[in-house]
Amino acid sequence: MTSAGSGLCRAGSAALALPRSCEHQFPARPEQVGAARQFVGGLLAGAPVADDAVLCVSELTGNCVSHSVSGHSGGTFTVRMELHSGDYVWLEVADEGGPWFPCAQDGRVHGLEIVRRLASESGVAGSMFAGWEAWARLDWPGWAGPDAASG
Repeated sequence: MTSAGSGLCRAGSAALALPRSCEHQFPARPEQVGAARQFVGGLLAGAPVADDAVLCVSELTGNCVSHSVSGHSGGTFTVRMELHSGDYVWLEVADEGGPWFPCAQDGRVHGLEIVRRLASESGVAGSMFAGWEAWARLDWPGWAGPDAASG
């Protein structure tokens, strides 16, 4: 893991180079949105949904930094990813809560709407007191990982 925060990855089977699930906590500072993108992009390198997953994580972590209590001094956000090889990737981003205000309509697509358009499923759970957890499922049938052909 990087020095940006703490994390945990549990490796999958020997035939699958990618971890089955990973979790990483980041300081909720603007530059850590890029670190979260690198974290997910590195884990999904070569996957058909890698670019979409990186964009989803960028939007969700950006929301944590800009719109939640996590963005206050000392706050954090956590990125979780589960790889279901040949089926889908599950992304979750958890923050420390705070009030939830809808974005003013300006004719552009923002944050959660971008995630909704990219993901086969997405949603938000939690509360302003316990913290928010936004999630997305990105499907990719048939992909078994970068080493599947050689294993």
